[in-house]
Amino acid sequence: MDTQALEERFPEADDEILSEAVSRYGPPLLRYCHHILCDYHEAQDAVQITFCKAYTRRARFRRGSNLSAWLYRLAYTTCIDLLRRRKRQLFSPPAAPVSNPDYIGPQLRAALLTLSPQERALVFGRVMEERSYEELSQMLGHSAATLRKRYERARHKLARALTEQEESL
Repeated sequence: MDTQALEERFPEADDEILSEAVSRYGPPLLRYCHHILCDYHEAQDAVQITFCKAYTRRARFRRGSNLSAWLYRLAYTTCIDLLRRRKRQLFSPPAAPVSNPDYIGPQLRAALLTLSPQERALVFGRVMEERSYEELSQMLGHSAATLRKRYERARHKLARALTEQEESL
């Protein structure tokens, strides 16, 4: 089946059409997701979720549109959602009660300890609580512009610390 026919028939997708879309776009989407997520197994999950979303939202696909671009957009948003979930899991306590209340992993803890307490508060406020610089300005007593610059510095410092840890393993 050619690309145009696939795009025309996709909104009424049956198993045959979905199978054709998966075989045609699955491998390139897997490479794309793998480069975004940097985790092969998570990329496989992302592609599977992408095709599930595509199937359930197939009626929203406009005939004559570019199916590849639509699937890549779904894959991108899926990857971003998975990255957000991964980020929240780094800072979230475990679901089941454990005897050790220390729920930050050792690598993240070591990297966070390279930051000052104010930098950690700023990173946590921006990343986990998704607060605006204006809100953080009111909380931390510095201008939004100052906090924006400090956040960028703290983010780079944290990334450098995590990279150094990875390289030492």
